[in-house]
Amino acid sequence: MAISSVRQTDAAPDLETLESRKAMAKLVTRLFEHWGLDTATQLNLLGLSKSSRALLGKYRRGEPLSPNRDTLDRVGWLLAIHKALRLLYPYNQEFRTQWVKLRNRAFTNRTPLEEMTEHGLIGIARVARYLDYQRGR
Repeated sequence: MAISSVRQTDAAPDLETLESRKAMAKLVTRLFEHWGLDTATQLNLLGLSKSSRALLGKYRRGEPLSPNRDTLDRVGWLLAIHKALRLLYPYNQEFRTQWVKLRNRAFTNRTPLEEMTEHGLIGIARVARYLDYQRGR
């Protein structure tokens, strides 16, 4: 499946609706596949415990995300990261998919993925804001 199949619309979805939470679940699990993340990392990024492995399968099949604000915020930021990478590197799909695993001076020579997994929601937001800054330069 091509990375272009993970898309976000410009209109902000109503996160309270079941349909939007179903769509976001599919999008974020597809994004994780494109980034080549293992199950433990996926759970970490979603703020879920290691015993929540079954939820990932449900999300892949279109079960809605939990209406939990933390989960929705994390997914929103993760999809914003994807969108920013698509805008910054529109012709380099391979780089977009590997970017989260590449060392970056902005994160003290760690990878954006390390920043996100070590600092949770704050780290995810930090990576997204960094990319927004790069887009605005």
